[in-house]
Amino acid sequence: MELNKEVKHGARKSRMFLNEVYFWTDTIKDWKHLLKQDQFKEIILNSWNFLVKKKKIVAYGFVIMPNHLHVIWEMLASNGREMPHASFNKFTSHMFLEELKVHNQNLLQEFISNNMADRNHRFWQRDPLAILMDSKAKIEQKLDYIHLNPLQEQWNLTKDPEDYKWSSAKYYASGVDDFRFLSHYKDKF
Repeated sequence: MELNKEVKHGARKSRMFLNEVYFWTDTIKDWKHLLKQDQFKEIILNSWNFLVKKKKIVAYGFVIMPNHLHVIWEMLASNGREMPHASFNKFTSHMFLEELKVHNQNLLQEFISNNMADRNHRFWQRDPLAILMDSKAKIEQKLDYIHLNPLQEQWNLTKDPEDYKWSSAKYYASGVDDFRFLSHYKDKF
């Protein structure tokens, strides 16, 4: 089943299908650093945890950066009438909105627009990137990319990948799953 509808005018045209593993990148609208605050990262983790427990997804690896995230995941089943990635974006957006209403009205204003026909706020950019992971080598390359992302000079969030709390690097280095929702990619490949 198709997850992303094709978008006109040079969009990525990313598609995801059930029972396939994808490297997925989702970005905060206008590259704002909303995810710098830990409570927003926790919302993301809670959503993934819920979707794993409901057997809608399998999560193999991730990193949450200040303005985007990368995840390697597999869609197992639709969540009601929508696919899991849509449920993820809808739930996290709703929770971001509630958090900002209570704790940061000024930041909320940056995500509200009267020009959007479909809603009055948007947190995620449209058309996230989905790349099929059809080999062990591709997954390993993307996991390395994910886990090294916080070390990049532009971010400089940690010195060692496994010390960055908001990624699966520690899980792959030690086998300890602090998030309680990760599966090892070798279980699939």
